[in-house]
Amino acid sequence: MNNKIEKIIEALEKHEDLESINVLEELGTNSPDNEIREMTSRALVRKNIHDSLKVVIINQGKGINDLSPTVAMSTVNEILALDDKSEVIKILDDTINLNSIDEVRENAMSVKSLLTLSE
Repeated sequence: MNNKIEKIIEALEKHEDLESINVLEELGTNSPDNEIREMTSRALVRKNIHDSLKVVIINQGKGINDLSPTVAMSTVNEILALDDKSEVIKILDDTINLNSIDEVRENAMSVKSLLTLSE
C-alpha cells in the first residue's frame, strides 16, 4: 500500500471539519481498492461522529455493507472497539427502523446484535 495514501487517510481522520468526511466518502469508500476502502471505513468509524458513522452504516456497498467481507468485518470490528457507542447505536436503530433496503437493515440488525452481545 502506498504510504502517502495511508498518511492522507490518517490526516483526514484527524480533521474535524465535515469536508474531510466528504473526501473520505467520495474518494476512499468508492475506491476500487479493498485496502483503501478498509482504511477509509476504519477512519470514518474512529471519527465517531454522526456524519462519519452514517457513511459506513446506511450506504449500500460501503462500510458494514461493503461487498468485500474483509472491509465489512474490519468496519464492524472498529465499531465494536469504540469506547463511546451511543452515536453508532442511534444510527443503527434509525437504519433498522427507516432504511428501505433490506440488506442494509439486516446488516444494521446484525451489528446491533453484536454490540449488545459485546457489552
